[in-house]
Amino acid sequence: MTALRERTEITPYLSLLTTMALFGSAFTSSKVVVGELPHDVAAFLRFGGGAAILLVLLCLRPGSARFSWHDLTRAGAAGLVGVFAYNFFFFWGLSLAPSLDGVIIVPVLSPVLTTLFFLVTRREPASTARVTGLALAVGGAVVFFAGIGGTGGLSGSRLAGDFAYLAAAACWAAYSITSKKVLSGMEPLRATTYATGIGAVALALVALPSLPRTDWTAVSTGTWANVIFLAIGPTAVAYLCYYRGLRSVSPVTATITMFAVPVFGTVTSVLFLGESFTAIQVVGALITVAGALLAVTSERNVRTHKENR
Repeated sequence: MTALRERTEITPYLSLLTTMALFGSAFTSSKVVVGELPHDVAAFLRFGGGAAILLVLLCLRPGSARFSWHDLTRAGAAGLVGVFAYNFFFFWGLSLAPSLDGVIIVPVLSPVLTTLFFLVTRREPASTARVTGLALAVGGAVVFFAGIGGTGGLSGSRLAGDFAYLAAAACWAAYSITSKKVLSGMEPLRATTYATGIGAVALALVALPSLPRTDWTAVSTGTWANVIFLAIGPTAVAYLCYYRGLRSVSPVTATITMFAVPVFGTVTSVLFLGESFTAIQVVGALITVAGALLAVTSERNVRTHKENR
């Protein structure tokens, strides 16, 4: 019984860790795709494919015939923020700045903004351990970003890309907060499918003018392989895992686990894109992960203590 309980408590964190590993790899794959396709087209292909995969899974699931306009509206509204707006800015940033900038800006600022919202609205307590972990993670991110700045100049294009990443971080924070309510009374697969589907439709409308101007014959096989990977891994699987994890933990905890993204994103960027990597970035990444672990495990320990009282 105890082993089952411990496994049940660990499962949400494993789901979130899977999401963050896939999100980290998405920066590298998406950078490859925007090298040959317009950023709005790239975003549409990723989430159009992901929505199609999720829809098939939902149709194969028992009870898939159940449909509610209320559920579609709730999940769709979240999708407009976390799928459409987030990825519009995400891919826009990738077309202007290195993926390593986004690897730090997006996952670090998302939990900061989420935590700030809950602290201001007093909807969740801020323990000393959590605040310390959050501050430690942000400090590590600053060190990491300092290492990135030492590898090249900050041009106007790169600065614009970084602001796009900032907007993406704000969108993800809002998505995490609103999605918690969406999951009330709705299973993760259905919520993920609805949110991704509505977000993909919005991305399609934005990409519509660029579609006829795209030189499809010039798109390489490697780019198409990355599009397929993005649709399956960092979209269908990652978003589903995120909703599964978010169902059992708070939005603050869910976004705090995004501090693990820089590690995965940095490794893939260095291996597959050849982007710069320094010893300072290693130190920053280690500090960031340590802070994330402290913030997440402290909440879990507090909750377990309360349950055992």
